[in-house]
Amino acid sequence: MNQPLSLSMLNAPEDRYSTHQVLNQALPASGFNAFTGDQVLRDAISREAPWAASRCQALGAVAGDENVQELARLANRHIPELKTHDRFGNRIDWLEFHPSWHELMGLAWQHEVPNLSWRTQEANGHFARAVLSYLWNQVEHGTGCPTGMAYAAYAGFEAEPALAIWADKLKGTRYEYSRREVGDKPSVVIGYAMTEKQGGSDLRETQTTARFSHSVDYHGATAHWYELTGHKWFCSVPQSDGFFTLAKVNGDVTCFFLPRTLPDGSYNRFFVQRLKDKAGNRSNASSEVEYAGTLAIRVGEEGRGIREILSHSHLTRLDFAIGSAGLMRQALTLALRHTTSRKAFGTSIADRPMMSNVLADMAVEVEAATLMSLRVAKATDLMQGSEHERLLARVATPAAKYFNCSRAPSIANEALQCHGGNGFIEENPMARVYRESPLNSVWEGTANMMCMDVRRAMIRDPLTVEAVFNEIRPLVGQDKRFDALVQHTERLVRAAIEDEFLARPMTEAVARVLQAAELLRYSPQEVVDVFLSTRSSGELGTWGAHYGTLGMTTSLSVTQKIMRRAMVAD
Repeated sequence: MNQPLSLSMLNAPEDRYSTHQVLNQALPASGFNAFTGDQVLRDAISREAPWAASRCQALGAVAGDENVQELARLANRHIPELKTHDRFGNRIDWLEFHPSWHELMGLAWQHEVPNLSWRTQEANGHFARAVLSYLWNQVEHGTGCPTGMAYAAYAGFEAEPALAIWADKLKGTRYEYSRREVGDKPSVVIGYAMTEKQGGSDLRETQTTARFSHSVDYHGATAHWYELTGHKWFCSVPQSDGFFTLAKVNGDVTCFFLPRTLPDGSYNRFFVQRLKDKAGNRSNASSEVEYAGTLAIRVGEEGRGIREILSHSHLTRLDFAIGSAGLMRQALTLALRHTTSRKAFGTSIADRPMMSNVLADMAVEVEAATLMSLRVAKATDLMQGSEHERLLARVATPAAKYFNCSRAPSIANEALQCHGGNGFIEENPMARVYRESPLNSVWEGTANMMCMDVRRAMIRDPLTVEAVFNEIRPLVGQDKRFDALVQHTERLVRAAIEDEFLARPMTEAVARVLQAAELLRYSPQEVVDVFLSTRSSGELGTWGAHYGTLGMTTSLSVTQKIMRRAMVAD
């Protein structure tokens, strides 16, 4: 009888799998609280909105929850699909999402990310809501688009009596994905459709036209309805319940609000032509749409559409500045978890001197970005009652949007470097953060547009310049490096007002001096020292072109102290 073959007869090693033991792999970044583990955020809420601490703690736990992180992965793996028709051939222009998207949206609405500032009666609601947005941008970035747009939309609803029902529904905390009419819904999702193929950021080039149709009662107030004809090149979140949009009436750009479902329950003529195939932000749908006899409610006066929509832009820009700071914080958290839990050359990667330099440098940058954006949120809370805050916000908001959104890719790139090849695979959230990082800098106004806006504000109202320097003047004299940065900024502001060529370096200087002021007020001395010895004017040889190039003005022990301060606890 033949003996069956065995491993020993084939001279195959019986322990071939011994070399497949998984050793020295980094721990996943989960099981932490992104609020209670973040000293900068804890201190900020304690100072400005202690009443919101429990809300922030609850959402911070969501950000560190492994199951929620899996929802984020799935939502970006299974991207939305456009369904122009149903199976019977009816035009529906609807989108299908993976269930993970709806779960995430439900969590965002449940935790008041889109609307806390409009719901609360407590002081500093915009500040508290900014912290929630900062935390949510560490959960899933695609859903951060509809939360931010809903936040900004309230300004448009408040100004138009016919849209009062939308303002009320925007405060809802129960997300519902349906095509029911606004009166029947517990909450609403809002989109924006502004830019066109030929105009881009220049909204004066709008080619969409509108003609008056009729006036009629709409949920208790008179609404003036127009028929729109045209095409929008970028429509964010096309499955929304309604959209702010622009069209020309007799040649003048006018603002409109377009419900997806009309009062009689029929679907508006809103044709989704295709979805954009984006480099990042994959979970979120962006589209091209066509209007053909589409009904929309006029918002404000005819011909004042750009002014009307700019009333929302302060809030969208604030949310982008906050969102990019949150993305930077997520990238830093991922880098810290990877490098502290993986070893190389006898220590954790994080404790290698060069890596400590990198991580501390990143932590200082993230802290500065966070504090600056929160200062803009504070100005938003106070601007109705303070001329200084109103003027400061007029300049600081686009400056913060420009600078934070432009710095986010550099932090994401360095965090990816901390991971090595492990960060460049789709199973690792770092890959998603890396792809997402440039988006906010091109959405709702590119870098040049923001710098142009800062300069325009200074030219039109010189008191905005005075507000910036009044903000930082009480700190002059505390540190000669800060004083040098102030003087450098003053020179650039004067020069840029005369010459657009200098608008970008001027705006960067404004952002840096505002960051430095906030760090002087609220951060430990070692963070201030690193920032001022590397980011201020006149300090040569103390900072290179990349993170991790802190020079001889600091030490390994200081960088490790900063690095450990930035870690989130389990």
